[in-house]
Amino acid sequence: MNTDGGGRAWFDRLDESVGAVSFDLFGTLVTVDRPPEPDDAVAAALRERDVPVPADWSAAYRTAHVETEPLAELPLHEHVMAALRSRAADSTEDGAATVPDKIDEVTIREAVQDAFHTPLATRPGAAAAIEALAERVPVGVLSNSSVEGLVARTIDRSDVPGEALAVVRASVEIGWRKPHERAFRAVAADLGVDPDRLLHVGDDPRTDGAADRVCAGAVLVDEEGPLDLATALEEHGWLQ
Repeated sequence: MNTDGGGRAWFDRLDESVGAVSFDLFGTLVTVDRPPEPDDAVAAALRERDVPVPADWSAAYRTAHVETEPLAELPLHEHVMAALRSRAADSTEDGAATVPDKIDEVTIREAVQDAFHTPLATRPGAAAAIEALAERVPVGVLSNSSVEGLVARTIDRSDVPGEALAVVRASVEIGWRKPHERAFRAVAADLGVDPDRLLHVGDDPRTDGAADRVCAGAVLVDEEGPLDLATALEEHGWLQ
């Protein structure tokens, strides 16, 4: 089924119970070349800024240094700062943290952002689907990401029609990752609907499929190929 051109009329059949639609970003609207080894990518970005990188950086990066609740989203740059400071503290006789001047929040945040500035492609059909839905209901993005600003910058770099999006929310801003119900409640509130009037579209059964925890609808799409949202909506019973 076609979501381009004349296929836009398909979305006139959207179930009346749907008051707003949220989309996952990565894997749903865009495909991204993620760094194969995130710790190496972050280390390279740190070195470009003359930040000393510990010899056991991979171990430091993979170790939790800040205690959080399950599914609470800690900004990645805060984790990186904690990892660097843990090694700086270990290097002194009394354990006191001797932190180099370059280990500051602005520098580390910029390094982390650059490490995840990777090539991307907009999935065929994604822009048309958003534009068509936006003619009927408020549309937004709800994406897991621990890198501050990454979701908004990805949309800006893609062919996703940002002007058609009423809301763009990342887990790092909300403080909770999908599948936590607070993530879905937050985007529903921002879109101006009760959770049971929200329809969430994504590609991951574990995270995106958890929208039903707040009585929202969930539509799962294939991660590869064009985004055929019309077919997915029909298969899940959301088109009249």
